[in-house]
Amino acid sequence: MIVGDIKQLQAAGLPAAFCQAIDQALSAGIANLEPGSYPLQGERVFVNVMAFATQRAEEKRAELHRSYIDIQILLEGEEQIYYGLAGSARECDAWHEEEDYQLCQRIENEQSLTLTPGMFAVFMPGEPHKPGCTLTRSGTIKKAVIKVHRSVVL
Repeated sequence: MIVGDIKQLQAAGLPAAFCQAIDQALSAGIANLEPGSYPLQGERVFVNVMAFATQRAEEKRAELHRSYIDIQILLEGEEQIYYGLAGSARECDAWHEEEDYQLCQRIENEQSLTLTPGMFAVFMPGEPHKPGCTLTRSGTIKKAVIKVHRSVVL
């Protein structure tokens, strides 16, 4: 997991492919786009824009991916994200190969971080994460999740 500010990408030590994907998404005007999925480099790199109400962490399940790296950028609101190291997901459902995700009930040695507008968090394949959690009370957030296929970087 890597966390940083979209105005200081170099400070986060991101690979060039991640910086390029973030720059492409910002150039596409993600903050002004309606919720939906938008291609940046075909199926290799695309962005999902979403708006939803945060929930209590106990009401959510963690997710992880095999093929895609998530670059989650918070555009509006604030959210808590719970996460763990690769291999820390527990009590997991079956893989959804076509959509590249698996849901899990628990993250061993769970950590958390708070995102405010302009911050990003990168989750590599196998790293469980539970985004969209409330800090103190439910609120609406808008975020963009850039999906980068692992073949672009790894």
